[in-house]
Amino acid sequence: MSESDLVAKLTDLLGSEVVRGDAVSLQAYSRDATPMFEGLPEVIVSPRNTEEVAKAVKFAHDTKTPIIPRGAGSNLCAATVPLNGGIVLSMTNMKAILEVSKSEMLAVVQPGVTNLALDKLAERQGLRFIPDPGSRSVSTIGGNVATSAGGLRGLKYGTTRNYILGLEAVLGNGEIIRTGGRLVKDVAGYDVTRLLVGSEGTLAVFTEITLALAPRPEASKYGVAYFEDLSAAAGAVEKIITSGILPATLEFLDNTCLVAVEDFAHLGLDTKAGALLLFGDDGDAISIEQSVTRMSEIALASPGSRGVTLAADVAAAEALLYARRCSLPALARLSSLSILEDISVPRKAMAEVVNRIQAIGKKYGLRIGTFGHAGDGNLHPTIVLDGNNPEEVAKAELALSEIFALPLEFGGSITGEHGVGSAKLPYLESLIGAPNMQLQRNIKKIFDPAGILNPGRIGS
Repeated sequence: MSESDLVAKLTDLLGSEVVRGDAVSLQAYSRDATPMFEGLPEVIVSPRNTEEVAKAVKFAHDTKTPIIPRGAGSNLCAATVPLNGGIVLSMTNMKAILEVSKSEMLAVVQPGVTNLALDKLAERQGLRFIPDPGSRSVSTIGGNVATSAGGLRGLKYGTTRNYILGLEAVLGNGEIIRTGGRLVKDVAGYDVTRLLVGSEGTLAVFTEITLALAPRPEASKYGVAYFEDLSAAAGAVEKIITSGILPATLEFLDNTCLVAVEDFAHLGLDTKAGALLLFGDDGDAISIEQSVTRMSEIALASPGSRGVTLAADVAAAEALLYARRCSLPALARLSSLSILEDISVPRKAMAEVVNRIQAIGKKYGLRIGTFGHAGDGNLHPTIVLDGNNPEEVAKAELALSEIFALPLEFGGSITGEHGVGSAKLPYLESLIGAPNMQLQRNIKKIFDPAGILNPGRIGS
């Protein structure tokens, strides 16, 4: 079917308010936040309700047309780039918060609602939505569910999959299903909800999401500790965790990131340190005072410590959190292209893996800064390079292939929170094995018999 026929047929089916085929719109949806991946769609469909989603997916099924569900496009694994053309199904028109229940501590939302919008509304009821990805101001709940997004609170509170109670979703043949519901306890049948969370648009399109909320904490407190090197910081992390403290926040920056952040934000950070550890907790005021004080004492007493600074007030705490959140934009200023990646390793291997990443950077003559979630071993190596230099780009691709091999040595994963998408699909089978890979393909065939949902990703 020609592109013009595709646009015409979808316009007849759904209306001109929902369908776009102009060159500007197509170009705008040709990429997401992942660098070096691009593919031009043939048409954009922006449904307003579940019925329109079902019609669009049924049309794609019947015509064997690829259809790629997309939220804000803030993902970092090329999960929403239309590499095979087809239909981009933009879910951002479906942005209603349908319910926030204080008594049941849950919310029911459409997939286009942003993390920040939901959290602000929940705050009025004394509640919060726990998942806290770096792009929370723009990332949508539907996209968070599709990638099971993580964030700074993952160590203590878990990730998106821990807060999804139920889903309304459209299967690859256009059928509408409901999974789960409003209950914390529900073990009737297979847990299809958990299967769909993290499926990256390959099994179904989410149209309504029921999610758990949590009480908003009374207070929070943060501090930073500086160390001579990352090995010393990792030692302090291990002592904090084994002491019985489960912090709400335990993040790190290596020296490359630390210098870039200070140059960017001018926060008065110790740029001579080999590593920075951001620690904090939330809850009742007395408990967090005790836990944060204890963490600061452990950090100060750890070998290689250069000092600790505790936030004196809310403004100072926000500045410390900003130091972690602005790591990517700070690094991005260093050159024309930044590639932010995501691997996970056991905590005890974290320092060695970061050192190995630094060695890979030296091998290829690339600048690589690594930051991430020290408490759970989720690392974000970030390569900054000249995107207009083909030689540097080729070296970056070689470096990434070696970085993605590291988790296999240490019992880790090629992705902790960004997802597989297109960027990491070549490495997936090495991690999970051929039998598991075939099982995933078989599962996809059941949910998406025509193979039209986000083809070329998981299960393809």
